Amino acid sequence: MAGGGAGERPGAVGDGAAAASGAVDDDLGEARAAGGDPGARRGPVVRSPYSDGEWHRLHPLTPLLRGGLSLLVIGGLIVANLRERLLELFFPVFTDLPPGELPPDPVDFLLANNLILIAAGVALAVLIVLLALFRLSWRFHTLRIGADDVEVRSGVLFRTHRRAPLDRVQGVNLTRPMLARLLGLAKLEVVGAGLDANVKLEYLSGKDAEAIRGDILRLASGRRLAEAGADPRDRRPLVTVAADTVADGLQGIVDGEDFSDAEPESIVRIPLGRLVASRVLSGSTLVLIAFVVGIVVAASVSTLWLLFTVVPMFLAFGAYYVRSVARGLRYSIAPTSDGVRVTFGLFTTVTEVVPPGRVHAIEVRQPLLWRPFGWWSVTVNRLSGRASTDSGTDQLAAVLPIGTRADVERVLRILAPGLPGDEWTLVFRDGILGPVEDDPYLTTPRRARWLRPLSWRRNGVLLTADALLLRRGWIWRSLTLLPLARLQSVGVHQGPLARAVRTATLTGHVIAGTVQTTLGAIDRDDALRLFDATARGAVAAAAGDRTHRWAG
Repeated sequence: MAGGGAGERPGAVGDGAAAASGAVDDDLGEARAAGGDPGARRGPVVRSPYSDGEWHRLHPLTPLLRGGLSLLVIGGLIVANLRERLLELFFPVFTDLPPGELPPDPVDFLLANNLILIAAGVALAVLIVLLALFRLSWRFHTLRIGADDVEVRSGVLFRTHRRAPLDRVQGVNLTRPMLARLLGLAKLEVVGAGLDANVKLEYLSGKDAEAIRGDILRLASGRRLAEAGADPRDRRPLVTVAADTVADGLQGIVDGEDFSDAEPESIVRIPLGRLVASRVLSGSTLVLIAFVVGIVVAASVSTLWLLFTVVPMFLAFGAYYVRSVARGLRYSIAPTSDGVRVTFGLFTTVTEVVPPGRVHAIEVRQPLLWRPFGWWSVTVNRLSGRASTDSGTDQLAAVLPIGTRADVERVLRILAPGLPGDEWTLVFRDGILGPVEDDPYLTTPRRARWLRPLSWRRNGVLLTADALLLRRGWIWRSLTLLPLARLQSVGVHQGPLARAVRTATLTGHVIAGTVQTTLGAIDRDDALRLFDATARGAVAAAAGDRTHRWAG
């Protein structure tokens, strides 16, 4: 989604009223998009000065944060070369070390050769050049939020122009890295419908970032609702628009401050002890135990190689546990008018908003070690705008890292609000906790049970009027929910072994992700019937689906 230079869009507001204020122009554009009728519903209200359709610069500290890694490297080199001076300054006890313990100090060399002024001049010149480059980079890094898209231009020598159409926005993520949080800054990532289609707005003040995120979501939702009644030939007089703007302002004073963007209360609370225990009782711990057993056995033969394997291995596992626990801290999930808001992360806090109709698949999982405690996790497939190799994709997929059955029920109800009440029994009792005596799922036939010796009873599929449910696993139990309105296609295939026992594999095709959308070892005739019924149901569900439209 990279493009060339930006020009004026045809049909943009302002051709007959260029001298009007930005707020009036915005209201005029919203009135035109709503059909031009003074009594019609107004377009989405913007709350940030960045959302006026003009180009704006980001926060002045943006170059410092974006180039912070290079500054840390330079600082590390300085500390490494001046460590003797620093030790003498902060730890005088180490100044009595015998000669030769530390390399010669560069400061002594500069003083001895009368080069201190030259070195100071070079350091000052480098600092001035860096500040000038930072300033130039900041001046050329601008953003614009218009009625149709979000645009970012950056680069001095090599210019980049990225655009995210509002009618293709899949969500808006807000990230607060540790250093940025200390400075009161945050960055936004507008998730587009495509690979590497995201547009990043980094960095903004925390207040502006929250307001801009709400504006983008409101503008994206308002476009869909307004398209049906839009008439580009309809125009309202500028005086009428100005009068409506004043009236809205007076009404806002009467109504008071709007707190619709306030952080909602989470519907799930994860205790720290449960989070730590869930990471200890994971598959990674089993791998660690296997490594330890192997090392103990091998230690009786040789110990030299342990220095090169044990320490790095334990450091890697320790970093994994710390990172996974820190990622689950500060977790919250709550429904909002713009979608489901998920927040997680201790050091780097990420807040993402998943608008309605953007969840393509949901999976509830339970490892064997979690079963005695009744813990589950929930992951989703949705467009993230990132490459599949991006490490951040997996963490955005987990909407509930650990939770009880009650937590899972609350999360599923906000992720799939359109599912009728009579189908939740098929999800919770028969799918997540099943099978039961009167199991409605189609399971592995008797002749093919040897293909699923442990899970043949749980290995089942069920088609409802709104979703395709895939249940599997005995050691790692899971249930996949595929909304028919989001289903791209359905497939049935057989291998030579499946043909011999007359079974088949059913696959629901959605966007790529961590959710498993394939179920094997089901009766061939049942699979063919499900194939036809699912195809018809997906077409009907997509034709009547309105979950991707929400109030702006």
